[in-house]
Amino acid sequence: MARTTDRSTTHLTRRLVQLYVGLTLYGASSALLVRAELGLEPWGVLHQGLTELTGISIGVVSIIIGAVVLLLWIPLRQRPGLGTVSNVFVVGLAMDGTLAVVGDLESIGLRIPVMVLGIVLNGVATGLYIAARFGPGPRDGLMTGLNHITGRSIRLVRTAIEVAVVATGFVLGGSLGAGTVLYALAIGPLAQFFLRMFALPASAEAAPASDGPATAAPPAGSGPVAAPAPGQAILPQ
Repeated sequence: MARTTDRSTTHLTRRLVQLYVGLTLYGASSALLVRAELGLEPWGVLHQGLTELTGISIGVVSIIIGAVVLLLWIPLRQRPGLGTVSNVFVVGLAMDGTLAVVGDLESIGLRIPVMVLGIVLNGVATGLYIAARFGPGPRDGLMTGLNHITGRSIRLVRTAIEVAVVATGFVLGGSLGAGTVLYALAIGPLAQFFLRMFALPASAEAAPASDGPATAAPPAGSGPVAAPAPGQAILPQ
């Protein structure tokens, strides 16, 4: 019994470490894309646009938007997990912290490698965070909630949300560019690769047996899917 308890505690500790390392790296990777000035990921475009409009730091804007999106879970009847709430705060704080350490980059010879590093690091962070199985990010819960309410496919709902987010952010002054396109093309394969790398062994004591490393995407054109359980996640942002 003691050995089983020790294994369960070790498993939970590893999951917690993966969760918070992943969220911290996610914020750091987003900050690197900001410094590269070659285009941001979709939600980053909105955050930067709101920063330009309000003068609030981009990390604080990320926290505010995450909290607002989380409130939208209430009518959508989504259930947050520890990772969901942590996502709101840790990513934004890590983003502002990284921006405070990494200054502006003048040379394109530096900005391109930093952009690539930011995208790869984002994939690492995504694999760590999702594999920890502590709940979906606020924006993913919005996606699955709308999928459930409207009956539209995950692909359509996600595309509609991200197009609206990018368009709004761009109008407000957010940055679109090569980094945005490269991120869109690379993040899926990178996340899948690192999900497999950081996948945790199943533990009946630490998580439900039905938990997997990530929520599988339904085929295109499918109807509503069940919202992820608190022990599951899709993407951190």
